[in-house]
Amino acid sequence: MTRHSLATVLTVPVVAALAIASLSGCSRRTSSADDIATAGARTSPAAQLRLGYFPNVTHAVPVLGVADGTYRKDLGSTKLTTQTFNAGPAATEALVAGSVDAVYVGPNPAINAYVKTGGAVRLIAGGASGGAALVVKQGITSIADLAGKTLADPQLGGTQDIALKYFLKQHGFTVNGSGPKNVTVVSEDNAQTLQLFQQGTIDGGWLPEPWATRLEVQGGAHQLVNEKSQWPGGNFITTNLLVSTKYLNAHPDTIEALLRAQVQTAEYIRANPAKAAIQIDAALTKLNGKALPKGVTAKALANVSVGWDPYAASLQEVAAHAVDVGLLKKPDLAGLYDLTPLNNVLKSLGLPAVSADGLEAKAAS
Repeated sequence: MTRHSLATVLTVPVVAALAIASLSGCSRRTSSADDIATAGARTSPAAQLRLGYFPNVTHAVPVLGVADGTYRKDLGSTKLTTQTFNAGPAATEALVAGSVDAVYVGPNPAINAYVKTGGAVRLIAGGASGGAALVVKQGITSIADLAGKTLADPQLGGTQDIALKYFLKQHGFTVNGSGPKNVTVVSEDNAQTLQLFQQGTIDGGWLPEPWATRLEVQGGAHQLVNEKSQWPGGNFITTNLLVSTKYLNAHPDTIEALLRAQVQTAEYIRANPAKAAIQIDAALTKLNGKALPKGVTAKALANVSVGWDPYAASLQEVAAHAVDVGLLKKPDLAGLYDLTPLNNVLKSLGLPAVSADGLEAKAAS
């Protein structure tokens, strides 16, 4: 695939956050008024697509695909505008509020948004697996050493927040409580986490890439737990593509164009990791307004598996983890996925279909 020179990406700070209240598991609708009103009719391409993603290596596909023009090229006459976010709850809040049409987010914010809205959003693809780790200061050499320490994650209710709290609970720790096995967990912007670690205010964090690597390179941290080690086969969903159900039904051709751009970009990164790391590094520098230390992006990218498989079985396990730590009531996730557009694209490219593991949305009738 021909890659283009890096283009400027519009960054719009978003401060709203999705509330992480305990959510009841209600019955999922397989269709809605919006579904029925728009189902069955192939429409002309949308006038615009408003896309959100994070300036992180776990979002390497949209970071590169937007920056080098692949997404704009595949979307054709549809105008692409973008926003970047620090973490998933803020991104899904923007989607639910109608500020964006599609966002790349982690599994927990996607689950929360689906349950909270009664099915007004759908997962249409994965984006990456892996790329998260618990990194800590020197002197912490075992899990037992975490007692009494302070650890950070990107946002309350986000993917790393759930992962960290579940991990701590599984190892007998209390969180933000008291006693000899208590661990304090704080949620901070990733850049602030790096500063706090360098100042000695916190002892580590469960972070996405490139921030886990940045704490190692810029703060002298070391990796205590790679999240891959917590999953059978090392495969777990880190990044998904979540869209407005109304937009999905109204503009299926635009959605397929978006997915085609994602698949093409992911294939390019897989085939050209060294070159892609340089391009992603340049894109992240523009997004964040500051260059990363030399070699950070390449090292971080090596910890991430980019692609499109949603790893739906792992998402169901993630939901169970959120329930276990008290941030979610048991949800009904039936209908969460609509992988038809993605599988259409994969078929056209001669690639195998992917599965929703029983959570596929049923067509409106």
